[in-house]
Amino acid sequence: MKGYTTTVSQEQDLVNVIVNDHREVEQVFTQLEEPGVEPQRRKELVDHVIAELVRHSVAEEQYMYPAARRYLDNGDEIADHEISEHAEAERVMKRLEGMDPTDSEFDGLVRQLIDSIRHHIEDEEGDLLPKLRAACDEQELRDLGQKVVNAKRVAPTRPHPMAPDKPPANRILNPGAGLVDRLRDKLSGREV
Repeated sequence: MKGYTTTVSQEQDLVNVIVNDHREVEQVFTQLEEPGVEPQRRKELVDHVIAELVRHSVAEEQYMYPAARRYLDNGDEIADHEISEHAEAERVMKRLEGMDPTDSEFDGLVRQLIDSIRHHIEDEEGDLLPKLRAACDEQELRDLGQKVVNAKRVAPTRPHPMAPDKPPANRILNPGAGLVDRLRDKLSGREV
């Protein structure tokens, strides 16, 4: 993120964890945008980015957005907006999940997903994350960063558009969905 320097004490803070995730997703998007990528490779990249986006979104919904609601004056408005963007992206990911990469809709949906996520990243990095950095002390940001990292380890890897997106229901149901998704990934040979 422009203007942010990372110190040892900030390495795993919330802002840096989220921004690092954003950069990793952007790297996959860049690969997807390269001309001449074989259909099977495009499908592998899409499956990978979907898994990463789902884990990332789940962790944000469990910890970052509740922190925004708690610490920011307009936190409810910001969190609700970000969650609605997640829901839209999740619907696109769900459509892509079982789609063959040679399907006539595949590339258009991939483009829609990339554009949607880039907009979402811009919103978070331009508004929400700087506000959280200013509103939270370093220890709170480190604690939230660690919680996000831990949540991603057990989070689902597949889109579940009908699943709850607010605590406490999401904190209860997401680890179970994550376990089922990882089992499905293993049995299907899906590498994420």
